[in-house]
Amino acid sequence: MQVLFVIAVIAQTTNDELRERHSEGYCAMYDICGNRSDGKVLNCPFGSPAMKAIPFLVGCPACLRNFLNLFCELSCSPNQSLFINVTSVSKVKNNLTVDGIDFYITDAFGEGLYESCKDVKFGTMNTRALEFIGSGAKNFKEWFAFIGRQAGPNLPGSPYAIQFQPTAPESSGMKPMNVSTYSCGDVSLGCSCGDCPSSPICANTAPPSSQKGTTCSVRLGSLKYFKMDPSFDADDRVEHVKYCFQHYTSADSCMSAFKAPLDPSTVLGGFPGSNYTEASAFIVTYPVNNAVDKEGIETQKAVAWEKVFIQLAKDELLPMVQSKNLTFSFSSESSIEEELKRESTADAITILISYLVMFAYISLTLGDTPRLSSFYISSKVLLGLSGVLLVMLSVLGSVGFFSAIGVKSTLIIMEVIPFLVLAVGVDNMCILVHAVKRQSLDVPLEGRISNALVEVGPSITLASLSEVLAFAVGSFIPMPACRVFSMFAALAVLLDFLLQVTAFVSLIVFDFLRAEGGRVDCFPCIKGSSTYAESEKGIGGRKPGLLARYMREVHAPILNLWGVKLIVISAFVAFALASIALSTRIEPGLEQKIVLPQDSYLQGYFNNVSEYLRIGPPLYFVVKNYNYSSESIDTNQLCSISQCNSDSLLNEIARASLTPESSYIAKSAASWLDDFLVWISPEAFGCCRKFTNGSYCPPDDQPPCCSANDSPCGLSEVCKDCTTCFRHADLRNDRPSTAQFKEKLPWFLEALPSADCSKGGHGAYTSSVELKGYENGVIQASSFRTYHTPLNKQIDYVNSLRAARQFASRVSDSLKMEIFPYSVFYMFFEQYLDIWKTALINLAIAIGAVFVVCLVITCSLWSSAIILVVLAMIVVDLMGVMAILGIQLNAVSVVNLVMSVGIAVEFCVHITHAFSVSSGSKDDRVKEALGTMGASVFSGITLTKLVGVLVLCFSRTEIFVVYYFQMYLALVLLGFLHGLVFLPVVLSMFGPPSRCVQIEKQEERPSVSSQP
Repeated sequence: MQVLFVIAVIAQTTNDELRERHSEGYCAMYDICGNRSDGKVLNCPFGSPAMKAIPFLVGCPACLRNFLNLFCELSCSPNQSLFINVTSVSKVKNNLTVDGIDFYITDAFGEGLYESCKDVKFGTMNTRALEFIGSGAKNFKEWFAFIGRQAGPNLPGSPYAIQFQPTAPESSGMKPMNVSTYSCGDVSLGCSCGDCPSSPICANTAPPSSQKGTTCSVRLGSLKYFKMDPSFDADDRVEHVKYCFQHYTSADSCMSAFKAPLDPSTVLGGFPGSNYTEASAFIVTYPVNNAVDKEGIETQKAVAWEKVFIQLAKDELLPMVQSKNLTFSFSSESSIEEELKRESTADAITILISYLVMFAYISLTLGDTPRLSSFYISSKVLLGLSGVLLVMLSVLGSVGFFSAIGVKSTLIIMEVIPFLVLAVGVDNMCILVHAVKRQSLDVPLEGRISNALVEVGPSITLASLSEVLAFAVGSFIPMPACRVFSMFAALAVLLDFLLQVTAFVSLIVFDFLRAEGGRVDCFPCIKGSSTYAESEKGIGGRKPGLLARYMREVHAPILNLWGVKLIVISAFVAFALASIALSTRIEPGLEQKIVLPQDSYLQGYFNNVSEYLRIGPPLYFVVKNYNYSSESIDTNQLCSISQCNSDSLLNEIARASLTPESSYIAKSAASWLDDFLVWISPEAFGCCRKFTNGSYCPPDDQPPCCSANDSPCGLSEVCKDCTTCFRHADLRNDRPSTAQFKEKLPWFLEALPSADCSKGGHGAYTSSVELKGYENGVIQASSFRTYHTPLNKQIDYVNSLRAARQFASRVSDSLKMEIFPYSVFYMFFEQYLDIWKTALINLAIAIGAVFVVCLVITCSLWSSAIILVVLAMIVVDLMGVMAILGIQLNAVSVVNLVMSVGIAVEFCVHITHAFSVSSGSKDDRVKEALGTMGASVFSGITLTKLVGVLVLCFSRTEIFVVYYFQMYLALVLLGFLHGLVFLPVVLSMFGPPSRCVQIEKQEERPSVSSQP
């Protein structure tokens, strides 16, 4: 029978014997004087053995004693009439029964009771026990109001109303009950730190007092929440749900479909505080079995099921829900991967147009200044297309080589490598063609080609080898995306360089022969006007191009003005310093909404998760090689109930949950170990039970002890001989022996929770313990589940992962046990823990490699240092732009930063080399360098990339807009400004001496002596 909804009283002797028994351990009320219409029994004044414990509170003896005293005084006190007053009666089967009472009790007792119990945990649901036996009461008055509430028909709870009053009427002669309360801080009672943070044993490790009031948990469950019967009408459904919000762990009618308690906060959203009745969203989760083997049949089945589910949701569920004016969002484990695949093809046309525009510009820029009479001969469309084909061949060669040796290419490689190699290749093409054009036509073509290679070959070789070495060294970086990119880029740039100085030079020869022979571009078999070659003039006669004239006659003279130099130096240095400060604001991460196509169904899902859910992802602390033998101390180093170590894992988790702003842990952990130790405890008499033959006996409210129909359960003939698994004498310090632990653990994991025993482990802990090989006394792996606080930003995910790892590392070192944290998102965000370190090392290696190559080839520390400084400034400024635009640091942006070193080399090396080999004053040498190389760099890289990048702004996918359009545009503009504005100014002020001085002096002597 039940006196109240949580107090079970058992009896196995006759009523006559009980009436005559007056001794310690017995109560004065027993048996039934009547039943209400719903079958709920009502008490009679007969005696029975007092119940020993309540499983919810076994972990804190002080709380348990106070709680039992409350009801023992109500039921058994010899002075009961002094503080109990029957206020109403009812007649049931001609017997008068109690229908309502006043219970006069002092506030001091109520406060002491509440203070001793307010922090006691109910591990299965990661929350306080008061959430279930007190409906989340915030003080003792709210708790008393909940306890005294009269239960409705067919609902568990008190059969009569109890009004708790602090004072009694003076005329009544009554006085409030005021027995002494036990403090949970009493060390002799052994309350754990997790159940009693104010205990003296916890004082040395108590966390700061700041604590957020909100709690969160995680989505789990299945479709049939709270056993909602479709036959219920609307009012019944509302009442049933309201009831289950308060009794979701104790009432069998509120269990989930998988026979475990279901916290409403894990399946509802959009509610204020803990007012679940105002929820505006709910979550349905379908668990799908996964397998470690990604290629196995089990994984294929799971992926196939998810694909069919997503299609069903799109085609049928979404239209149906929208027709009801509701919002419906959905996702599966494979959704992000599938949407990324779709994203990779969504902008294929945009990318293709971008490259076509660049190809068209390249073909036009290699030709001479268009003249209507001869443009069809002077143009170099065929040469440009041939050069682009060589660039593509170098990319394909790199991809083919690494694919042959088993290195897989990625989406980043296929999108970034062509852009990089095209930048390098087009720049070299422009430099070579323009160098040949600058040669005198009086020299044979072979001589012009030779002179051109002598003039620009060293700078092309220097730039290409710098890039190859920079990327090659980057292939040793541990970050997979950067490592693979560096490998592919190094080989692609090397192949492109080899093709440029061999095949493309040959193509230049053929094209110039075609032009000098008056043959039409693209159709060399057709011969055009023969006057084209005759009209061309050599050096001193051929008119330089418009861009070359601008660089020599306008751009260089302006930069040579001292006022302009000071402004340029000040502005660029200031922006570099500002960028260093701004770069510290760059957050690691990659917003999922940016990666996905804008029309993806996951966009709505992520928006709804952020808007409605009051939950964070589940967090598991996994313990490896837990030795549960009686000789080991591991048990007390993990648990958090009575007699556990104050610095145990679960106590430390509970302490960390008090500072969620720094620990990102929302609540105490659900502990299968705590619940198992309580489950086998003799006090939890309704839990671990056995038949006379030693087999497992379930609680009285479960089959076979109770029939499966809805009739009330009483004492069963089937289970009348069941006894508790252990007596206190069978346990050692309330801990099982190795053999007892080994035998009863599988029982616990298969035990269903119910009203008679809420500690059953089935459902809540089914997958928390790895039983394989546990017979040897060591559990290889087990997990303790808690939850992260709500994580809304990428930086929150990164910081929560970092905090969890730091916590696990500290506890592992303290307990000398192997403990690590796990959450489903860790595998995606682990890269961001050290992404700053990875990015800076990668960039330092790339820039350092360029410096070494420049130093070896040029033998000029001065020139190499200037190149190093300018490269560093370009990268730093690009990071500053990232901070301004809110671009996050991730694999994509790191690859772009590394690539920026390669492109920046093209802006710097050619100008610096041309300056080094020029003669005259520094201003004259800057003018010469800009006149010869400036036009090639500007047209070869800046304009080519600019026209291609601008097309990407029309991309449908935000990741292309952010990480390719915005970053590439910033890179091109910064490279242009540093290479053609800042670098010339630096060279004119601090440039190295000319390497042509000695040659000029040696050439002057014979020229003088040869004069007549």
